[in-house]
Amino acid sequence: MKKIFIRANLLFFLLIFVGTLPAAAVTDVCIDCHGGLAGQLGEIPTAEWQTSIHARHRISCHHCHGGDPTDYVKAMTAERGFVGVPEHSEVPAFCGQCHVGVEEDYWESLHGQVIDFGGPNCVTCHESHAVQVATIDLINEISCSRCHSYEKPALIKEEISATEAMLSRLEASIASLYRVGIDTGHLEDELFATRNSFRRLFHSVDIDKIRAETAGFDADLEQTKATIDELENTLGKRKIAGGALVLLLLLGGCIALLIRRTYEGHE
Repeated sequence: MKKIFIRANLLFFLLIFVGTLPAAAVTDVCIDCHGGLAGQLGEIPTAEWQTSIHARHRISCHHCHGGDPTDYVKAMTAERGFVGVPEHSEVPAFCGQCHVGVEEDYWESLHGQVIDFGGPNCVTCHESHAVQVATIDLINEISCSRCHSYEKPALIKEEISATEAMLSRLEASIASLYRVGIDTGHLEDELFATRNSFRRLFHSVDIDKIRAETAGFDADLEQTKATIDELENTLGKRKIAGGALVLLLLLGGCIALLIRRTYEGHE
């Protein structure tokens, strides 16, 4: 009976130990195999992907190219959904699997209307594997002049620059509030929605549409800013109150010490 009890306890603690072990890393055969190859089918796209915003969000090869990242033998078979590299005109639909709204605006834009004639697709500006966080700096003379003059893109960049700067400032403010323990979830959601909708707007590459609708986004951002200002003001008052409390405690301690010393001096 005693042996059974001891074995039961050992099994119990073994199960607890196993349950606390970290989960095994998921094998990604796409990275394993292509990382060992040379050139454009191997080390270059693999290294580029590892620096990308996709890698940071765990968007790997199979999310775009299909296939099975856990099976070395059947990873690139049709039965596992492998679709390979898209044709030039198929790229927007590839990216649109996740970036649905932007794809819609792309097809309606001048870029989308000339794609069958070699016009730019998503990777023309964003690259295919080394995809980085989208910023206003993607609109620049070197990139845009590969296809046409920079005059119109420069106007678009000028039109959206103030709103983009406001987005960056608000993101920084929200991050600061989060670091001091403020619940910023609702603010992050608001800003995320506004930013995505705004960036959909300038994927239209329609300067008149951008001018007409930017004011509405600026108004939304002003509301978000007002909420942030209120939180920062409350936080500032808390800091002042906390500082005052600390000073009062220190003053009280000093007074208590003086009283004690005075009392001891009269003994």
